[in-house]
Amino acid sequence: MPRVLAQRLLHGLFLLVGVSILTFVFTELAPGDFFDNLALNPEVSADTAEELRARFGLDDPLPRRYVRWLGAVLRGDLGYSMAHNRPVAPLLWERAKNTLLLTVTATALAWLAAVPLGIWAADRRGWPRALFGGVTSVGLAVPDLVLGLAFLMLAVQINVLPTGGMTSLDFESMSVWQKLLDLGRHLFLPVTALALTTAPMIARHVQSSVDEVLASPFVNATVARGVSRRRLLYRYALPVAANPMISLLGLSVAGLLSTSLLIEYIMDWPGIGTLLLQAIMARDVYVVIGAVMASTVLLIAGNLMADILLVAADPRIRRVEA
Repeated sequence: MPRVLAQRLLHGLFLLVGVSILTFVFTELAPGDFFDNLALNPEVSADTAEELRARFGLDDPLPRRYVRWLGAVLRGDLGYSMAHNRPVAPLLWERAKNTLLLTVTATALAWLAAVPLGIWAADRRGWPRALFGGVTSVGLAVPDLVLGLAFLMLAVQINVLPTGGMTSLDFESMSVWQKLLDLGRHLFLPVTALALTTAPMIARHVQSSVDEVLASPFVNATVARGVSRRRLLYRYALPVAANPMISLLGLSVAGLLSTSLLIEYIMDWPGIGTLLLQAIMARDVYVVIGAVMASTVLLIAGNLMADILLVAADPRIRRVEA
């Protein structure tokens, strides 16, 4: 396990370096910068904009800016947000906690719903299986944007759940129980929309994995011994089918993180996604780079968790890794 962990962390480090280089290149290719927008203000002179650009190092060549940023990162400094007028690191930490709350809750909800449905579909024939296939196909076909907007319009129509934000205006004056209820009400719509974007895919993979195991020779031999269908399914088939599902966990986390950028913006959830899109529009370069890096770290952490669970669950992988 320590060897596997070290290998995955090394791969993650190389990925972070590559992502940081590409992000710097792409931001350099984008036309203009934050101070071009500032120069449009008649109250700000062109000389002031140029002075500020030089102060933040935006006039330096790209390699020099990258090396300076990398040295600052090693000291725990991710740069300075020109739009928010504060360091990037604490700003990202505040938003990352909100994104983690959203994605972890949505991941748990999606898996809790998809795994039993996938197992149920694998154990059925005829119209129940066809119904499962039709519903999941529709779920996979609906774009994330359409699903998020549909939930937002539904919330506006029924006027029961809040349509944006993370808490109410009087949140600080509430009791602990009221705060939890208020947070849950604000969390319901984005979590449900986010879970529905990935649950059909998970359910399909679970069904496929269990189907493959149920068709294997050892299952047929177990059936011949008179083992009940329920015991066969949960005692023997499901543990064997667990490996691809554990691998899928890392992919589902990656998918949820990318989808959450859109859902956060639609639902006005104060996470990394909203911050990233606002920073892109404002050309706040160090916030863009920091947000992309934070999303990459979360992605690496999700895949690392799946790898550790896979190694812990399957002794064959432990022997191969050794």
